[in-house]
Amino acid sequence: MIKRINGENMKKVRDILHEDYLRSLMFGLQDGIVSTTGVVVGISTGVSDKAIIVLAALVAVTVEASSMAAGQYSSEKAVHQLDKTGRHTDNLYIGALIMFFAYLIGGSFSIVPILAFDQPIARILAIVSAFVGLFIIGYIKGYLVEHRPLRSAIELFIIGSITTVIGIIVGYLLKV
Repeated sequence: MIKRINGENMKKVRDILHEDYLRSLMFGLQDGIVSTTGVVVGISTGVSDKAIIVLAALVAVTVEASSMAAGQYSSEKAVHQLDKTGRHTDNLYIGALIMFFAYLIGGSFSIVPILAFDQPIARILAIVSAFVGLFIIGYIKGYLVEHRPLRSAIELFIIGSITTVIGIIVGYLLKV
């Protein structure tokens, strides 16, 4: 019964979710997790002061979410202007808002452990939280688009791993 309800709910989501909004949602969530985790892990590897780590993470996620929303708006506007067929019917403002909030939500996966715990456990939990978030979001995306959910989950997990390792290396090399 639960599987059937979930399947029906996902079908409803697929039916009402505009493809351009799905792109904004997925891009915002994924980039919010990956970029913010890279920042949080990189900074917390190089600096031990919790206040600096939290400040840097909050500034980064807010600026990046705003930038991503602006980029979403302007890039989609260009697509709308180029589209002479009228195929693109999404609302530019809604797409930008979805990107903004998805990015903030994605960023929270690694920021919450930094706020709640002290180093070095906070850094480890931020990484774990980000990886779990990437895996779940990847799986849901695969399920929504009806294309190999497990592969989608593993793919996002690998992308996050690479970015996090880069953040750790840079933070370690530039330790202050």
